[in-house]
Amino acid sequence: MAEIAGTAHKQQQQEQISTAGRLEVVTFKLGEEEYGIDIQKVQELRGYDAVTRIANAPDYIKGVVNLRGIIVPIIDMRIKFKLGDPTYDQFTVVIVLNIGGRVVGMVVDSVSDVITLAADQIKPAPEMGSVLDADYLIGLGTLDERMLILVDIDRLMSSEEMGLVEKIAA
Repeated sequence: MAEIAGTAHKQQQQEQISTAGRLEVVTFKLGEEEYGIDIQKVQELRGYDAVTRIANAPDYIKGVVNLRGIIVPIIDMRIKFKLGDPTYDQFTVVIVLNIGGRVVGMVVDSVSDVITLAADQIKPAPEMGSVLDADYLIGLGTLDERMLILVDIDRLMSSEEMGLVEKIAA
């Protein structure tokens, strides 16, 4: 059942991209790979500050911060995507997202820029079976020599394992 909902959600996204003719994304790096998320989900960018740890939280949830009176969970995407040990330096950024009325922060190695991709620059994510969970991918964006992994941040943050945001209606 979830697979059918996921397929419907992907089709809906592809239709939105086709209708709009483009997708504006904020690009960020995790290790050597470059990712992109819909700019409309981004509330703000912040430097990485100390977080308050929460007991028994999964390892990818670094903790919480108080952002102007709102308690915001902080997720380390490098840990979430199993991309090696995270390092925190002057380039580390927290992308503050607003998803379904819930504010969530995600830690990334660095933010590159904002790019507008035309519909023909977005290719469907390849089916990788159980090797990679493509449910959280919109597709792959191509820009000259660059390849962007386009993340469906709504689905990722509302997934059962994350449980940070209420399920987004398909």
